[in-house]
Amino acid sequence: MSSDDPPPADGSPFRDEPTARDEAPQFVLPLVVHIEKAAPPERTDALETSARAVLTILSDERSLGDGVWAQAMRDWQDARIRKVVRRARGAEWRRAEALPGITVTGRSAEVRVFLPVPLDGWPKDLARLQVSGTDLDDPRPPAPADPRAPVLWLNPELDMSAGKTMAQTGHGAQLAWWEMSEKERIAWRESGFALSVRTADPDHWRELSVSDVPLVRDAGFTEIAPGLTVAVEGHDRVGALARRVADAAG
Repeated sequence: MSSDDPPPADGSPFRDEPTARDEAPQFVLPLVVHIEKAAPPERTDALETSARAVLTILSDERSLGDGVWAQAMRDWQDARIRKVVRRARGAEWRRAEALPGITVTGRSAEVRVFLPVPLDGWPKDLARLQVSGTDLDDPRPPAPADPRAPVLWLNPELDMSAGKTMAQTGHGAQLAWWEMSEKERIAWRESGFALSVRTADPDHWRELSVSDVPLVRDAGFTEIAPGLTVAVEGHDRVGALARRVADAAG
């Protein structure tokens, strides 16, 4: 399976039920968020930047075909799609930036995504970083989601740390990517992976959870019990984003 192919038919990589994917060697996609004590990023911006970081490495030419990262990306996607978010500051962040990966910058957030690594084979400069307790706040309520771009809706019944939620938004973005045609992927990439992350109200969440939109079902390894965490609405709207880019260029 190439890194731009959809998951195989033996089941979602985010389900808790055992599947053939559990028999494959297991890998994890590391993400590191830059958090300085004096100037932490805003929570929603970090969640959106994490999602864009996952999409950026999925679409990078080094991850595709015969690219230098392609085998690592295939190995990861052939098993469970695990993501772990750690935090770094100061010298920790500078050491992390020296490792192969891509840094994606939002309004206030910086997230670096790295090549998948074995579950027990983390590079020492990443393994030493803190993973638990990563939490952030929004200084003001987020603006309404852009209705022209995909929205990653969070389950309003869950209380997850920022780090855990960043992994979930990464999952949601990846599921949406797998649903898209090559033309739609190009349009989304050219838009800068326009998207929003918002918490759904309970009525909207109930509708989303029984719809045919991409849904992330967390396996329940950390923080929460197995269940739905993210619903992606509007991934079929990305074709219009290409027109927006063309209009702006003209």
